[in-house]
Amino acid sequence: MGRGRAKAKQTKVARELKYSSPQTDFQSLQRELSGTDADDSDGLDTNGVEEPWVDEDDWRRR
Repeated sequence: MGRGRAKAKQTKVARELKYSSPQTDFQSLQRELSGTDADDSDGLDTNGVEEPWVDEDDWRRR
């Protein structure tokens, strides 16, 4: 028992997602998909070299 209220809420949320029409910024989406965004960060440090040798537990040694 008690599932009725939770199911009703899930149904309400699902209907809102299905029938709502959010405003889509197509220009921003195009920039993101094309990869031409100026502030892309891919996990590299400032000089563009990855450091895979960095020990994740280094903070424990200090």
